[in-house]
Amino acid sequence: MRILIYGSGAIGSNLGGLLTQSGEDVTMLARGPQLEALRSHGLVIEMADQPSQTIPVNALPGNEIKGQFDIIFVTLKSMQIEAAAEDIMARLTPDGALVMVQNGLPWWYFDGVPSKHAGTPLSCLDQLGKLKKLIPLERIIGAVIFKPVIQSAPGRILVSNAVPPKLIIGEVNNLLTPRIEQIVAMVNKAGLPAFASTDIRLDKWRKLMINLVWNPLCAITQSAPGHIAASPFAADMVRKLIAEGNAVLESLEIDLKVDPDKELERVRTSFTQQPSMLQDVRAGRSIECDAIVNSVIEIAGITGVQVPTLRSVAGILEVINQTLVREQKAIGPIEIK
Repeated sequence: MRILIYGSGAIGSNLGGLLTQSGEDVTMLARGPQLEALRSHGLVIEMADQPSQTIPVNALPGNEIKGQFDIIFVTLKSMQIEAAAEDIMARLTPDGALVMVQNGLPWWYFDGVPSKHAGTPLSCLDQLGKLKKLIPLERIIGAVIFKPVIQSAPGRILVSNAVPPKLIIGEVNNLLTPRIEQIVAMVNKAGLPAFASTDIRLDKWRKLMINLVWNPLCAITQSAPGHIAASPFAADMVRKLIAEGNAVLESLEIDLKVDPDKELERVRTSFTQQPSMLQDVRAGRSIECDAIVNSVIEIAGITGVQVPTLRSVAGILEVINQTLVREQKAIGPIEIK
């Protein structure tokens, strides 16, 4: 079975390295300094209080990758998928599977399961309908990953023990299929705890309700969650964001409710964690506004829920993201002329 890692950043490199180490036939699509580093010295994995390890990997640029793959782990950011969709599908065997490892909600959220909103598009995630057209629903496997990983340098990642690592995967139609069981077994063998889901949307919401708060607030304040929780005014904003998220969940009849005070207590001593949006701002990369924040706002509009705090946060994130795109570098001091 041929496996392709499409997007060899921090998460993709880690997953590709583990699968390679366990004996799977893995190709990692990479580019630029990351490609050069992976080719020259392999993937270097650093962990707290442990010696680093180096895993030789098969990293190639897109134009050198030949043939098709049975499983493609798509580890791109959600906003990068549309531009890559045709190439991804061209590299997939006719009966192959795309394991979509992204934060937030997917463009197919209202597809594939019975719902009063069935077929309703989330336009912020698929503005032109290109993804729905190009990627057949039956090829998609939804995924949620818990693996705090930081790209410390090209070809080098730092794995944190902030949360227990795991990968959850599930079919769009929530059925437990042989391919799900096969992929779960393969990832478990590679050393990453993996689990099959019979409600992948619920599992995505479980992570999203945390990302919905800490990703935006950490990116905006350039601070770890513990510093935000320590501020009475910021803690009040955390409570409002969670309350609005809970209201959207209730409007979707999802049996999940987050306690804001328990969440604030959970991060009270978290002063080193860097959520993905904070990492992206510090690295000068575009941030995942649509999948993590704007999709929730769009669903709120569909179900008739008011989310004023989320809208305010989304506005600030939009300006930050425009600056990142415009400047093509990390946000620093503004030069006054």
